[in-house]
Amino acid sequence: MSARAGGVVTAWAEEGLDALKARGLRRYLEPLDSAQGPLVRLGGETLVNFASNDYLGLAASPTVRAAAAAALEAHGVGSGASRLVVGDTSVHQRLEARLAAFEHAEAVLLFNSGYAANVGTLQALVGPEDAVFSDALNHASLIDGCRLSRARTVVYPHSDVEALERALASTPARRRLVVTDTVFSMDGDLAPLRDIVQVCQAHGAALLVDEAHATGVLGERGAGLCEALGLEEAVDVRMGTLSKSLGGLGAYIAASRPVVDFVLQRARPLVYSTALPAALCAAAEAAVDIVERDDALRARLWRNIHRFSKGLRELGFAAEPRSAVFPVIVGEPERAVAASQALRSRGLLVKAIRPPTVPEGTSRLRFCLSAAHTEGQLDLALAALRALNL
Repeated sequence: MSARAGGVVTAWAEEGLDALKARGLRRYLEPLDSAQGPLVRLGGETLVNFASNDYLGLAASPTVRAAAAAALEAHGVGSGASRLVVGDTSVHQRLEARLAAFEHAEAVLLFNSGYAANVGTLQALVGPEDAVFSDALNHASLIDGCRLSRARTVVYPHSDVEALERALASTPARRRLVVTDTVFSMDGDLAPLRDIVQVCQAHGAALLVDEAHATGVLGERGAGLCEALGLEEAVDVRMGTLSKSLGGLGAYIAASRPVVDFVLQRARPLVYSTALPAALCAAAEAAVDIVERDDALRARLWRNIHRFSKGLRELGFAAEPRSAVFPVIVGEPERAVAASQALRSRGLLVKAIRPPTVPEGTSRLRFCLSAAHTEGQLDLALAALRALNL
């Protein structure tokens, strides 16, 4: 027996780590010494933060923090059990009602993360006799949800509605479900949602959309792409997150009451997980109030989006003002890492995104904009990119 605990598994891990390092794909944790915000402390440096999904700058909002603190005092830290046992509270119920009103939906069901929401909902709604149709660039949570559902999975080329229609026409199944991001997290582009809705209706398929990077950013009230296009009633299930524009942690699905009640019975990540702490639910409720009732933050974010998009185009990059995510594709992992390090030397935190998160040959710098960024910070990033001459 090896003197080192877990010797066999350790050898497997070391072999895998060496292989990742050789391909430029090993990742490392980097703990912040500050709250999320446009400026963060990392490794003794103060950096302009372009890596966070905190699109409206609400993660450190005094109003949101005060709501969390009050609920923490009233309800304690942990929930103690899953919601179906004894982890449910009036705060959870109130947040679900608030989110249902925000989404113009009959009902909402909370999950601990967007990953749990997508995996749990897909696994609950479809099974081995069914077929699910998934965009090739969907988030990993949708991909894994398709796999774990055990339904037949048909992957259609990114945003190719004609290919989706052909797949629906040629794939018989008991139930057919189309799944897509609305804002794709690594490219920042939008799904052709109107066309997808029409194809689903023509072929009797249901539609589930992931609004994680659209919630708070798109729509007159910030409820996402479905709201922006007037398609709230045409989409069967909408997943939104509490952890990006709303600044907290968790996620939800918005759907009809029967769908929510059924998913509650069947979604394993929900049934078998301790509930979100009440403090996080209270924080999310306060954030939704800010997002819906005051569009100043969203307006500021969109001013930043248009300014940064214009600057990137002037540097020769393809950059349309569609969302708060801007990829600068550099190709190979090593080039992306080197570019990220070069930007850090200029005071900018911009992460290198590499396979398997993105396809081979498309490693990139991923810029995420916030309403909290100043024009000067945006211009600093553009000047740094110009100096890199990518």
